[in-house]
Amino acid sequence: METSLHRQLKEIYADDPSQTEITLGDYRIDVISGEELVEIQHGSLAAIRDKVRDLLDHHRVRVVKPVIRRKHLVKQSSRAGSIEHRRLSPKRGSLLDVFDELVHFTRVFPHDRLALDVLLVDVEEWRYPGHGRRRRWRASDQVVEDRRLVEVVEMHSLQRAVDLRHFVGARRLPQPFDTRQLATELEVDRPSAQQIAYCFREMGTTRQVGKRGNALLYEFADAA
Repeated sequence: METSLHRQLKEIYADDPSQTEITLGDYRIDVISGEELVEIQHGSLAAIRDKVRDLLDHHRVRVVKPVIRRKHLVKQSSRAGSIEHRRLSPKRGSLLDVFDELVHFTRVFPHDRLALDVLLVDVEEWRYPGHGRRRRWRASDQVVEDRRLVEVVEMHSLQRAVDLRHFVGARRLPQPFDTRQLATELEVDRPSAQQIAYCFREMGTTRQVGKRGNALLYEFADAA
């Protein structure tokens, strides 16, 4: 079932409400805006990878990827029931979370006819107790009924490999650098830095230029 978040993002990108959910060949397109096809993907980018690659043969495509920064949890008594409680989830997301998905998109991005919009958003998540249990509120019993957009906090449009460098804001990295230095600069753990470095290399943002001990060394392609 379509969430309110998905519908609200379609409304943002659609010039004309009649140009949503359009059938084009074998595919259903979220929005057609002028000559551009817009695909809004809250789930895994891997799920639309082949679809986007096919569409790029003949069309301009914009993929919209929302990343949740803050989530307001709304507890209901039952499905479509009264609101019992609201609270802010302690978990916080960041723009860099998009690299969890970009690792599955390295064979698609960058492309001359592709734009990738990364949206940092705050949402409400509406939940109710599942399995008929209403007396206790446990994580295993929660059913998500809907997600609703509260605010688009930031939007970044990526079209070229070099855009990824500006996106992460790695301005003080030495040239060359390793993933330990990347982790320090971006304030992430080493596995996350290795994932980002993989995307950089596969998408052409960096090139591998050697090793320091067992650590691979990278250089930004536009800085060579």
